[in-house]
Amino acid sequence: MTQANLTIFHPAVFVLLGIPGLEAYHTWLSIPFCLMYITAVLGNSLLMVVIITERSLHEPMYFFLSMLAMTDIMLSTTTVPKALAIFWLHSHDIVFDACVTQVFFVHMIFVGESAILLAMAFDRFVAIRAPLRYTAVLTWPVVRRIALGIVTRSFCIIFPVIFLLKRLPFCQTNIVPHSYCEHIGVARLACADITVNVWYGFSVPIVMVTLDVILIAVSYSLILRAVFCLPSQDARHKALSTCGSHLCVILMFYVPSFFTLLTHRFGRNIPRHVHILLANLYVVVPPMLNPIVYGVKTKQIRENVAHQFYEIKAWCCASPLG
Repeated sequence: MTQANLTIFHPAVFVLLGIPGLEAYHTWLSIPFCLMYITAVLGNSLLMVVIITERSLHEPMYFFLSMLAMTDIMLSTTTVPKALAIFWLHSHDIVFDACVTQVFFVHMIFVGESAILLAMAFDRFVAIRAPLRYTAVLTWPVVRRIALGIVTRSFCIIFPVIFLLKRLPFCQTNIVPHSYCEHIGVARLACADITVNVWYGFSVPIVMVTLDVILIAVSYSLILRAVFCLPSQDARHKALSTCGSHLCVILMFYVPSFFTLLTHRFGRNIPRHVHILLANLYVVVPPMLNPIVYGVKTKQIRENVAHQFYEIKAWCCASPLG
């Protein structure tokens, strides 16, 4: 009888609450989030411009780095502007199709960025283990096929999520206790069995990302073994410095992402607003820090960024308005 009285509906809009429990601090939270978002977009855009315009950086390593910068911009832009609209304008509504689209891009970018980090690890593996064969192994046709494989794999893994959400009936509420749409968070609002959603949404992407982590770990164990076999201390230092920035980015991506996923899945005693706050930090902090890490640790990028600023300064001084 209870189920017979439920009204099945397909919501035209969902209502995003922001960070439940911290509504009184939304305005204050919006300030660091906005600054981090601007830094992420400007930093990654500058990184892409430097890589595109500087011919000496037209190498596979920097091509994958530009892909990483693009995914960082997409990840933060997919989520942060809506969160800021909630914090500043109390714009809580999001249409159902836009919510599903946001789910798709958030999860696709997560899987894609993991694959990009794996491609970067493979690049460093070839560069250090077989430097004389580097240009023969990582030719531009091979690099383009790797990039196409990354996009295709990410799309094929996450695309079924759209149908898994669209098939669900909703009968109770359309309120999402989050600042952006997330697959399981939306699926839990349905009045139907979501076992398939939970199994696919949690297991399949995590299995693929875990496989990436294992392959990255194997690559770097072989890299470190090769580095410590080098006869020269200078050669060892140079090899380690080229991998240092990549290792920092790997840790910044995987540690908070797995921590967020595991606490969301198993951390029943952790308050909800902590989960949501961590999820918001995850989509903006690594994209903000990645270009800073590469700018500080990679000499070629650091020099070219300084050169770009010097040219801008010279142009401003030479202009009539200057």
